[in-house]
Amino acid sequence: MTQDRSLFLFGAVILALFVVSNSAFVVDQRERAVLFQLSAVRTADFQPGLHFKLPFIQSVKKFDGRILTLDNQTENFLTVEKKNVEVDFYVKWRVADALQYYRSTGGQELVAADRLSAIVNRGLRDQFGSRTIQQAVTSERDQMMQALETSAADKVKELGIEIIDVRIKSINLPQNDNVSGSVYERMRAERSRIAADYRARGAEEAEKIRAEADREAQVTVANAYRDAEKLRGEGDAKAAEIYAKAYGADAEFYRFYRSLGAYRDAFGGANDVMVLQPEGEFFRSFKAGK
Repeated sequence: MTQDRSLFLFGAVILALFVVSNSAFVVDQRERAVLFQLSAVRTADFQPGLHFKLPFIQSVKKFDGRILTLDNQTENFLTVEKKNVEVDFYVKWRVADALQYYRSTGGQELVAADRLSAIVNRGLRDQFGSRTIQQAVTSERDQMMQALETSAADKVKELGIEIIDVRIKSINLPQNDNVSGSVYERMRAERSRIAADYRARGAEEAEKIRAEADREAQVTVANAYRDAEKLRGEGDAKAAEIYAKAYGADAEFYRFYRSLGAYRDAFGGANDVMVLQPEGEFFRSFKAGK
């Protein structure tokens, strides 16, 4: 009797644990979840954490909520010039609405990726079809990606997903396409034209800088010459004033001092020769009592 009771209690505990385990579920922050009741959708988009449900009646289906990558195979697109280009691209996407995602794809990631690939392919086909090869390869690639993301955003909402980013990895011309040489030649010519334009602008700026530097140099020299002449004039005036005062104080000494200066200047050189009469005015300072 005791053994039967122990088996009953053990079975009751196991049943209770089984019921409890089927009454709770955990949603990871990297997941999206949908709650079903008897195969019918009840609710979705649970917050990360612990949640409860009715055991055996309700069930939970979880999807990957992380950013996923669709690395598409190389596709051929026609440009506005009716030339083929081989485009290799990838798409970053994630589940935004778990309920809509389940209704549209059955929760199958492969189905979602296939439909997303078709949407992006149509968008790229339209973008390349309205541009030349040169525009698609060089100047307008970012504009193409922005326009594609905008046009595809509404379409992928029907799948319950959102596009995070679309990037073109490479754009190549077919190996057997004779347009390759002409396209590359046009690209080289365009780059050469841009380089020549930059060089011309640089030469123009250099001429402006040189002209400005020459003008400033001439102005600086002219100002310096003006200031020098002004200082020289002020010095001459001051010297004349000093000479006048000295002459007025002692005219005879001033005359004698000027004569000494004249002698020094006249006889300063070793080979200087002068022929003068001793009785002349120039030698009057050598005469006693004169």
